[in-house]
Amino acid sequence: MNDIKRAKWSVWTIMLLLFTYGGYSQQCNLNVTGGNSVEIIEMFQLNAAQKATLETLSGDFELLQKDVEDQIQKLFQDHPQSTQEELTTLSAKYKMLQQKMVKASWEADKSFLQGLNPKQYQLYLNLCTEAILEPITVTPVIYTDSIPPKKE
Repeated sequence: MNDIKRAKWSVWTIMLLLFTYGGYSQQCNLNVTGGNSVEIIEMFQLNAAQKATLETLSGDFELLQKDVEDQIQKLFQDHPQSTQEELTTLSAKYKMLQQKMVKASWEADKSFLQGLNPKQYQLYLNLCTEAILEPITVTPVIYTDSIPPKKE
């Protein structure tokens, strides 16, 4: 009977963890750290500096992600899970780690968006509008050497 109760609490905890995402869910995130760099490069027609920024943000996030995943694994291995109180505490600690990842991903998106020029940022705003999501507000960069002016 004790194993059945533990299994029920484990299922309850997993369900609780799956449905407890915080305030970033309605944001228009590009998820620049999610491995879709090729699509982002093509869609926004990134210049060399923007590509380097994207690569750096992705690399930094991968390091953070590995660290947080190790912390989560250690949490599940070491944290007691016998009572409802222990599972609630485990859930709260897991949620904090999860939110750390969500916040880092959002901050990477914001850093990336800050490097877009006005036309690229407008494309982002249009995509957000189509998806009915709240865009991350930044001030786009004016690049003076991106595209030479047309000669008439």
